Amino acid sequence: MVHHDNPMTHTEHEPLMTIGETSFRGAKRRIVLAPEDRLHHTYLVGKTGTGKTTVLQQMVLQDIRAGHGCCFVDPHGDAIAWLLRQIPPERFEDVVLFNPADQDYPLGLNLLEASSEEEKDFLVSEAIEMFYKLFDPNREGLIGPQFEHWMRNAALTLMADPEGGTLLEIPRLFTDHDFELQKRRHVRDAVVQAFWEQQMARTSEFHRSEMLNYFTSKFGRFMTNTLMRNILGQQESAFRWADALQGRKIVLINLSKGQIGELNAMMLGLILMTKLAVAVLQRAHLPPEERTPFYLYVDEFQNVLTDAFISLLAEARKYGLGVHLAHQYLGQISDEIRQAVLGNARTILAFQVSAADASILLREFDPDTERAGLDAETLQFLPPHHFVIKLTLHGRTYPAFQGESVRLPEYETPITPEHVIALTRLCYGSPRTLVERAFRARWATTSYAFSATATK
Repeated sequence: MVHHDNPMTHTEHEPLMTIGETSFRGAKRRIVLAPEDRLHHTYLVGKTGTGKTTVLQQMVLQDIRAGHGCCFVDPHGDAIAWLLRQIPPERFEDVVLFNPADQDYPLGLNLLEASSEEEKDFLVSEAIEMFYKLFDPNREGLIGPQFEHWMRNAALTLMADPEGGTLLEIPRLFTDHDFELQKRRHVRDAVVQAFWEQQMARTSEFHRSEMLNYFTSKFGRFMTNTLMRNILGQQESAFRWADALQGRKIVLINLSKGQIGELNAMMLGLILMTKLAVAVLQRAHLPPEERTPFYLYVDEFQNVLTDAFISLLAEARKYGLGVHLAHQYLGQISDEIRQAVLGNARTILAFQVSAADASILLREFDPDTERAGLDAETLQFLPPHHFVIKLTLHGRTYPAFQGESVRLPEYETPITPEHVIALTRLCYGSPRTLVERAFRARWATTSYAFSATATK
């Protein structure tokens, strides 16, 4: 018998995503999402250890098995380590494993790759936003307008050269005069030309040196860190997000802070997500029917997404991007970001949260929550792997109810993590010796000295 008030009602042939189960009229029922609902985004919040990552990795695994394109950003690495043992043979060649801790075959990542003037402007703005997020999140003046000015003009100068440039070459423009002249020859923008020919040419050596120390100090920790230099110093990125989106790739991003350091993890995550945003916006040039759905999962999203990416949530659906965001508590994000996330995520899962978060989240749930016996205390004392969910299914949003996570059956697969690592190295990585040799050749005239020892 079909109950029309049952949010789990569905027909068997529908390709639904299982996110948990609940008790409904004395029976266990799956909690599911339909494909069209997933493009309206999902938000998960709860204290550490409450089960958010379990739900995410089970959703990713279902996408992998269903042949979908997806990306999982893992700030700890454990979930990806588990997923690497679940890859079906037919999806093996679709996997791209971005693991910065694999220093023997670093994957290149160049933020300053653009195919249009609009992309250049977007990337420069995002690069500035990254440095604020990394070094001056509270806007206390550690970055400021002077840094923005130098950064914008330097980045646009590098991108004017058909051969391109990298983020690490930005300070080099101010320390290597021959390099500066070489890059300036390609500049056609009158404002950027004026920056070099008028402002910088008339700046005294004393003031230039004073500003230079302040400016380059923000890059130094990445330039003298071998791990980061071998990734960010490559002129070509290892893979194109546009190919990943259209080719249904499985992009697994291991940003384990324990292995590569928290600041490095944030920087790499911010760049990867910014480049993904560019590729998503490029889909405006594709007919809607050719925008292959792609699903993004980001754990601890507050560390790797800029405000501009969050703003993209409102448009992501029409570009075929479904976003799943998770983090621990609302205080990790600004009020503006919270409103943007809650305003665009049609499905919300709240695991155990604090009293303050519970009062805010209850307002996001349907008014029937009180009648259903849900209150702030319920959210505060949920057992691990239990959640309260506001579910949207087939376009209809249901009153909030309780559920719990489930684990999918694990099947034996001949594909091992070592197979995936070897394939990624072969298809996307470059031997460390070749990367470092190419870097030294490009920087042969600079005054910078680099350590051969990797540091975190």
